[in-house]
Amino acid sequence: MLIGVISDVHANVLALEAALSDLKRAGATTVVCLGDLVGYGPAPNETIDLLRSSQVMCTLGEADERIAYDFATRTTRAGVADQTLEWTRTVIERRHVEWLRELPVQRRLDTPAGRLRWFHGSAEDPADRLNLHQDPISLTALLNRHRCTILSCAGSHVPFFRKVASAGWVINPGSVGLSLNGEPGADYALVRVDEMGVDVRMDKVEYDFAAVAFDIVAWGLPAVIAEAIQHGRMPDRGSSDEA
Repeated sequence: MLIGVISDVHANVLALEAALSDLKRAGATTVVCLGDLVGYGPAPNETIDLLRSSQVMCTLGEADERIAYDFATRTTRAGVADQTLEWTRTVIERRHVEWLRELPVQRRLDTPAGRLRWFHGSAEDPADRLNLHQDPISLTALLNRHRCTILSCAGSHVPFFRKVASAGWVINPGSVGLSLNGEPGADYALVRVDEMGVDVRMDKVEYDFAAVAFDIVAWGLPAVIAEAIQHGRMPDRGSSDEA
């Protein structure tokens, strides 16, 4: 069983196309997405159309929640995340808003090596952030509490994975649409699961990030996002509020 794990697509359809194509070439039979499908990027409608037509199993991210539900609008901030979400509300199609409302906060998938559980922030709230850099005892307790062998969450935009002794694995696949690990491209994780165990590989695929940056500027979205997409990190100036 070969599973592709992606997250934080952030309305970057060119990055999503590249990631899905790479996963298909690698032989992934299932692709799961940890949310934040919108926000930051210039193509929310096209991105959701592609995720739906590709039958990617998605959960609700914080940015998605804030678009889908009025009550999820948190304290107003002056950062670029809020600016792009305000713009997203003006262009996203109503049918996509309704689809976002149908997304669960968490999902699970049974595999030959045990259960995979995934969500954006935490199993209760997409806006939470789990610390996957905890000590092994704490991570073992985390896996046991969620009754899974593989736990995947996101939000940092930086790829990370770790084997937790004999308890299982924790994975943050990074970000497809706004990778912040210092190198431009679309992040993803490839998880091979069989009766012998689990193997995790992280990768990044190139795409035409200059074209995405052009569209961001053309739509009047914050130039800092265009810079971040092209360099794989937020510039020193400006705010980089998480969506």
